[in-house]
Amino acid sequence: MDRIPILQMGQVLLVTIQVDMQDQTALALQDDLANKIATSGAKGVLIDISALEIVDSFVGRMLGGISGISRILDAVTVVVGMQPAVAITLVELGLSLEGVRTALNVERGMELLAQSRKGNLFAR
Repeated sequence: MDRIPILQMGQVLLVTIQVDMQDQTALALQDDLANKIATSGAKGVLIDISALEIVDSFVGRMLGGISGISRILDAVTVVVGMQPAVAITLVELGLSLEGVRTALNVERGMELLAQSRKGNLFAR
Protein backbone atom coordinates (compact mmCIF):
# COMPACT_ATOMS: atom_id res chain seq x y z
CA MET A 1 0.00 0.00 0.00
CA ASP A 2 1.25 3.47 -0.87
CA ARG A 3 1.81 5.93 1.97
CA ILE A 4 1.54 9.61 1.27
CA PRO A 5 4.52 11.60 2.57
CA ILE A 6 3.91 14.34 5.13
CA LEU A 7 6.47 17.14 5.09
CA GLN A 8 6.93 19.48 8.02
CA MET A 9 7.67 23.15 7.33
CA GLY A 10 7.87 24.91 10.68
CA GLN A 11 4.42 24.80 12.24
CA VAL A 12 2.77 23.52 9.04
CA LEU A 13 2.45 19.98 7.70
CA LEU A 14 2.34 19.76 3.91
CA VAL A 15 0.66 16.82 2.19
CA THR A 16 0.72 16.55 -1.58
CA ILE A 17 -1.61 13.86 -2.89
CA GLN A 18 -0.28 12.75 -6.25
CA VAL A 19 -1.90 9.33 -6.53
CA ASP A 20 -5.49 8.32 -6.97
CA MET A 21 -6.65 7.74 -3.44
CA GLN A 22 -7.60 4.19 -2.65
CA ASP A 23 -9.58 3.67 0.56
CA GLN A 24 -6.63 2.09 2.42
CA THR A 25 -4.29 4.92 1.37
CA ALA A 26 -6.82 7.50 2.57
CA LEU A 27 -7.24 5.77 5.94
CA ALA A 28 -3.47 5.49 6.37
CA LEU A 29 -3.10 9.20 5.59
CA GLN A 30 -5.73 10.09 8.18
CA ASP A 31 -3.89 8.05 10.85
CA ASP A 32 -0.44 9.30 9.83
CA LEU A 33 -1.58 12.93 9.89
CA ALA A 34 -3.24 12.63 13.29
CA ASN A 35 -0.06 11.12 14.72
CA LYS A 36 2.19 13.71 13.06
CA ILE A 37 0.05 16.62 14.34
CA ALA A 38 0.15 15.18 17.85
CA THR A 39 3.90 14.52 17.87
CA SER A 40 4.99 17.71 16.08
CA GLY A 41 2.55 20.18 17.61
CA ALA A 42 1.83 21.53 14.12
CA LYS A 43 -0.74 24.33 13.96
CA GLY A 44 -1.59 23.97 10.28
CA VAL A 45 -2.14 21.25 7.69
CA LEU A 46 -2.00 22.06 3.99
CA ILE A 47 -3.34 19.34 1.69
CA ASP A 48 -2.56 19.84 -2.00
CA ILE A 49 -4.99 17.86 -4.16
CA SER A 50 -4.15 19.55 -7.48
CA ALA A 51 -3.10 16.19 -8.97
CA LEU A 52 -6.47 14.57 -8.16
CA GLU A 53 -8.74 14.46 -11.17
CA ILE A 54 -11.44 12.29 -9.64
CA VAL A 55 -12.79 11.87 -6.12
CA ASP A 56 -15.45 9.65 -4.68
CA SER A 57 -17.60 10.13 -1.62
CA PHE A 58 -15.11 8.21 0.55
CA VAL A 59 -12.23 10.57 -0.29
CA GLY A 60 -14.53 13.56 0.22
CA ARG A 61 -15.54 12.31 3.66
CA MET A 62 -11.89 11.54 4.45
CA LEU A 63 -10.92 15.17 3.73
CA GLY A 64 -13.68 16.31 6.06
CA GLY A 65 -12.53 13.78 8.65
CA ILE A 66 -8.93 14.98 8.49
CA SER A 67 -10.12 18.55 9.00
CA GLY A 68 -12.16 17.52 12.04
CA ILE A 69 -9.30 15.52 13.55
CA SER A 70 -6.91 18.42 12.96
CA ARG A 71 -9.30 20.87 14.62
CA ILE A 72 -9.59 18.64 17.69
CA LEU A 73 -5.76 18.47 17.82
CA ASP A 74 -5.59 22.31 17.60
CA ALA A 75 -4.51 22.57 13.96
CA VAL A 76 -6.19 24.24 10.98
CA THR A 77 -6.58 22.39 7.68
CA VAL A 78 -6.59 24.05 4.27
CA VAL A 79 -7.19 22.04 1.10
CA VAL A 80 -5.60 23.63 -1.96
CA GLY A 81 -5.52 23.07 -5.70
CA MET A 82 -8.97 21.57 -6.15
CA GLN A 83 -9.76 20.99 -9.83
CA PRO A 84 -13.14 22.37 -11.00
CA ALA A 85 -14.32 18.84 -11.88
CA VAL A 86 -13.48 17.67 -8.36
CA ALA A 87 -15.42 20.56 -6.82
CA ILE A 88 -18.41 19.80 -9.05
CA THR A 89 -18.27 16.09 -8.14
CA LEU A 90 -18.13 16.83 -4.41
CA VAL A 91 -21.18 19.09 -4.66
CA GLU A 92 -23.04 16.52 -6.76
CA LEU A 93 -22.25 13.90 -4.10
CA GLY A 94 -23.73 16.24 -1.49
CA LEU A 95 -20.37 16.79 0.22
CA SER A 96 -19.91 20.47 0.98
CA LEU A 97 -16.86 19.70 3.18
CA GLU A 98 -18.13 21.80 6.06
CA GLY A 99 -15.32 23.05 8.25
CA VAL A 100 -12.74 22.52 5.51
CA ARG A 101 -11.01 25.70 4.39
CA THR A 102 -10.00 25.81 0.75
CA ALA A 103 -7.67 27.95 -1.33
CA LEU A 104 -6.84 27.99 -5.03
CA ASN A 105 -3.13 27.24 -4.59
CA VAL A 106 -0.39 26.53 -2.04
CA GLU A 107 0.60 30.19 -1.75
CA ARG A 108 -2.93 31.29 -0.84
CA GLY A 109 -3.27 28.31 1.49
CA MET A 110 -0.13 29.33 3.36
CA GLU A 111 -1.51 32.88 3.66
CA LEU A 112 -4.74 31.49 5.18
CA LEU A 113 -2.74 29.46 7.69
CA ALA A 114 -0.60 32.49 8.59
CA GLN A 115 -3.77 34.54 9.19
CA SER A 116 -5.22 31.78 11.35
CA ARG A 117 -2.12 31.78 13.54
CA LYS A 118 -2.60 35.53 14.07
CA GLY A 119 -6.11 34.76 15.31
CA ASN A 120 -7.89 36.45 12.41
CA LEU A 121 -9.70 33.35 11.15
CA PHE A 122 -11.06 29.99 12.16
CA ALA A 123 -12.83 30.95 15.36
CA ARG A 124 -13.74 27.73 17.10
